[in-house]
Amino acid sequence: MNALFESLEIETLRARNKFVRAATYEGLATDDGRMTPELQAVYKELACGEVGTIIVGYAYVTRDEQPNPRMLGIYDDSFVPAYRAFVDDLHAQGACVVSQIVYGGSATRLDPPSARILGPSSVANPKTGVVPVEATAADLQTLAHAFADAAARAQVAGFDGVELHAAHGYLLSQFLNPLLNRRTDAYGGSLEHRARFLTEVVDAVRDRVGKAFPLIVKLNSSDGVEGGLTESESVEVAKLLEAHGVSAIDVSGNWRSCRTKDYAGEPFFAPYAQRLARELGIPVILTGGNRSFAAMERLAAEGGIAGFGLCRPLICEPRLVRRWRADSNAVPRCVSCNGCSSSPGHRCIVP
Repeated sequence: MNALFESLEIETLRARNKFVRAATYEGLATDDGRMTPELQAVYKELACGEVGTIIVGYAYVTRDEQPNPRMLGIYDDSFVPAYRAFVDDLHAQGACVVSQIVYGGSATRLDPPSARILGPSSVANPKTGVVPVEATAADLQTLAHAFADAAARAQVAGFDGVELHAAHGYLLSQFLNPLLNRRTDAYGGSLEHRARFLTEVVDAVRDRVGKAFPLIVKLNSSDGVEGGLTESESVEVAKLLEAHGVSAIDVSGNWRSCRTKDYAGEPFFAPYAQRLARELGIPVILTGGNRSFAAMERLAAEGGIAGFGLCRPLICEPRLVRRWRADSNAVPRCVSCNGCSSSPGHRCIVP
């Protein structure tokens, strides 16, 4: 059997292959974050296409802070029954299912933004212009509990794990970024202090879901801007996360630059992921630029990469994994044009 079709194992999660559908925003939920038949169909097609693990993204954890319109929510217990039926359906197709949870902070794209948006500091977000309210210690405790409650709902609903979104400029990654975190208290300054809120969220989640439930963190390899989180700092953050009981790291980065012009056959963040795999004792999932079956096969064999996250190729071809199983030389149709990111429902625009 080809190495990519061997099981991905993260704590109790046992997937049928190493292919992971990386979480993305479809904008197909209801206005208050509920599952819809259209969104269910998107995920069921991925499961039928033999994707091993589907990370469903992303779901906001507090009712009063919605980062994007028509994104999924998981902010109260009323979500559990619908999610349970959804997960059962995907399990019946052989897929493992992970819930990604998030607080957007000043990275919000909601227009107008939510009424009160918290951040590490009252600094304008360079991408959105939104100036958040600097979170107090009490605010941070409330948010940590909100993440823990959301993770517990995912567990009760039958998800195979939960992923904290600490990448792409959302709140958890804002605390790691010195450009956005100007605090002088225990949550700012040194890297250990900037990582404190993230590790407190991890601790709160672990206290609720137990030690064996798969807990993944999506982490930027770097912020990709001068003065932001560096790769070496990111490695140190990953080590802290492992020490606090995280089950796996899902490597990402400055996704807005991930277009065809940057692609030379290797996944975008492969060197960082390989370094991380060498220095950690937990699985590393590499997301971003996974197009070449041969490159992924080599990274699995030589680089110690446990899983491979794909998003745009699976938007273009939900049954790509099945096609690769039949023919490992098959070339994906996706050209990384990013047209899906601005299309209704984030659908592929390649004819």
